[in-house]
Amino acid sequence: MLSEQSSDVKFEIGHVLFIDIVGYSKGLINEQSDLLQKLKEIVRGTEQSRIAEAEGKLLRLPTGDGGALVFRNTPEAPVLCALEISKALKNHSELKVRMGIHSGPVNEITDLNEQANIAGAGINIAQRVMDCGDAGHILLSKHVADDLEHYPRWQPHLHDLGECEVKHGFRVCLVNLYADGFGNPAVPEKFRKAKAAQIAKLWKIAAGIMVIIVLVAGGLYYHSGESKPLTDKDTIVLADFTNTTGDPVFDGTLRQGLGSELEQSPFLSLISDQRIAQTLALMSQPKDARLTPEVARQVGQRIGSAASIEGSISMLGREYVVGLKAVNCRTGDLLAQEQVTANGKEQVLKALGQAASSLRRKLGESLASIQKYDALPEDVTTPSLEALQAYSLGIKAFDVTNDFVAAIPFFQRASTLDPNFAMAYLRLAECYQPQGELTVAAENARKAYQLRERTSDREKLHISAFYEYVVTGNLEAARRACDLFAQTYSRDEDAQLYLWLVYTGLGDYEKAHRAAQDAFRINSASGNNLVNVMYADQWLSRVAEAKSALQDARTHNVDSPWVALVVYMLDFLQHDAVGMEQQASAAMGIPGVEDQMLFLESETAACGGEFTKARELTRRAVDSARRAQEKETAAEYLGHNGLREAIVGSSAVAKEDSQSAIAEINGKNAEGFSAIAFALTGDAANANRLIDDVGKRFSQDTIVQSEYLPMARAGLALTTGNAANAVGALTVASPYELGHTNNDFTFALYPVYLRGEAYLAAKNASAAITEFQKILDHASIVGNEPIGALAHLGLGRAYALSGDLAKAKSAYQDFFALWKNADPDVPILKEAKTEYAKLP
Repeated sequence: MLSEQSSDVKFEIGHVLFIDIVGYSKGLINEQSDLLQKLKEIVRGTEQSRIAEAEGKLLRLPTGDGGALVFRNTPEAPVLCALEISKALKNHSELKVRMGIHSGPVNEITDLNEQANIAGAGINIAQRVMDCGDAGHILLSKHVADDLEHYPRWQPHLHDLGECEVKHGFRVCLVNLYADGFGNPAVPEKFRKAKAAQIAKLWKIAAGIMVIIVLVAGGLYYHSGESKPLTDKDTIVLADFTNTTGDPVFDGTLRQGLGSELEQSPFLSLISDQRIAQTLALMSQPKDARLTPEVARQVGQRIGSAASIEGSISMLGREYVVGLKAVNCRTGDLLAQEQVTANGKEQVLKALGQAASSLRRKLGESLASIQKYDALPEDVTTPSLEALQAYSLGIKAFDVTNDFVAAIPFFQRASTLDPNFAMAYLRLAECYQPQGELTVAAENARKAYQLRERTSDREKLHISAFYEYVVTGNLEAARRACDLFAQTYSRDEDAQLYLWLVYTGLGDYEKAHRAAQDAFRINSASGNNLVNVMYADQWLSRVAEAKSALQDARTHNVDSPWVALVVYMLDFLQHDAVGMEQQASAAMGIPGVEDQMLFLESETAACGGEFTKARELTRRAVDSARRAQEKETAAEYLGHNGLREAIVGSSAVAKEDSQSAIAEINGKNAEGFSAIAFALTGDAANANRLIDDVGKRFSQDTIVQSEYLPMARAGLALTTGNAANAVGALTVASPYELGHTNNDFTFALYPVYLRGEAYLAAKNASAAITEFQKILDHASIVGNEPIGALAHLGLGRAYALSGDLAKAKSAYQDFFALWKNADPDVPILKEAKTEYAKLP
């Protein structure tokens, strides 16, 4: 029996290998002991367990006939360990062992002996996976297999088995891992029995249907008209509170407070305000129409929600009476109700939390779930009604209209009224991040993280995921935090949004697309979710699908101020100059969007060699960003332009803009871009100064450590004639080089371009061709980045170096065609013309 867990549960993802000895209980006691000892020796002898133990990343959980190994380093560790065990068992025919692997949430606990132990769904599911196997099997959950299938070395050994039912009707999707030398290729007995049972089950179902038909025909079939509790598939609409106290502080505030209370529950799913606003518009109502009980039920009927929850607050003497009613949207039947009293205004939110907890139980949520996910009311949001009122107004701008700039003052006021309001700081961070204000976003995310103990479990996971993404910048840690968030709250769109961001940075666009689609499925009324799906479609070369998604969404009144940016890129890929101009015009005058569009236009100009135009558009983007109070974004634009200028040989402009960028603010992207620009122009002093500064300040940041710094070091090596060092410096960038590094999605595959340049300098033509071709093969990711055109020139130079003059000339001509309107004085263009003229 485990000791009672504290409320401060530390969640993490554990990679679990569960092992047991088949037929263990049938042996004599001394035989059991010998078998178990031998298994322990084999397990402890594996390289994977020794590595993880040395790193402090392994925890063993013994069971009677085997045990669980919880790896906390990489998802591959338990799989590699299982392979080692399977191969070792070939020499021990007396040991019949089966293994199951799953990655999932675990948490550390302390047992009655005051020893560290571990528990959680990750372990439970791993055991269920193992239970489906026979001797020799290495079974994987589908979750683990999905991660492995992206690596070619695993793909031939993964064999899908389908679903298997285990304890309490729980079903798991399984994959059998085997090949010559490890695993068991036979179909597990449980699956064979399940197939045989299917036929019998079909006969039973047919017989049951016949009985029902007979009962109905005889008038004996009885169906109770009583309202049933909700299921975990149902959704809920929150109505506005009926406030008869005369105090306006409760208007909107209590609905926000109730929503935060109910969102703790993984069982309940609330319809988003975006979806409600969309539905109101379809009902010919204003998007901000008051959600009276009747209107809320009508919205619920249109959406297909099972229930609406209606709240009320009134005065009874000096006491406040808070009432909650859950009503069937279709029939109007009462499903559950709760009423509490508060002795004073300052106790209302606490009373509301108590009523919400009671209502959750009455609606069908298990007591265990409520006890686990039931933070103190004052910790879920804030004890201040005034702060909560400001927060609720911010959420309206943030969620319904996606107007982050308009939302910021409300969240700032909420955090001023209650300096311990963690979620107000998080929402501020989420408003600043899409605008490229990463320093301010990180400051607010850090405050939220420091206050996370005063939040619900859902909010803790939310804050932790964003903290890893924005503050540490460690994309692998962020992915693990997001996975835990998504697994615990599978119907939370924020978890999927963060996964989309992380996978975009990692360059895994299939997974980014999956996360974007999941978020859109959860909340199809979100214009931002739509934009994310469209971007992911673009990066996967699905331009038609992206535009089709937009057309369909607009028929349902779904839109976003950010749509113009992604459609501009889609039009660029389709060479639709008229469409690009229309999107650019549509973005003008929208704070936070206008500057991004102007910089996109500058990218298009630079991609065509029109650097005078690109500089002017960059200046306009900088001015627009400054007007929108986006100082860090303005600096990023200057640094980015400096890098572009450096790549084409315009050293004076490159140095000037890079100096201006770092003078503006010391932001991550501005310093990163400027360091690369200084390096490429041979300014070693400034480059090394920035490399040292940004390296120290962003010591865990994946993009800084694996892309910006390697590119800057490669640039220094190239300008000093050390091509081999340049190639070596860029090695660490390989896993991430397809990813976008900034919020404008205008900086992907630059490490590939510099590696191509390094190979050219090293006279390695074939390697250079591979790198430049990689850029052309990923045109939908590169978009209108200048390296898209410059890759043709790189190919021309590489083919000339290899002696393939026909291909060299063709590549040069492709480059000249793309730069037909280029400024004639761009250094790299002058060099290219001279080179081309010398070709035989």
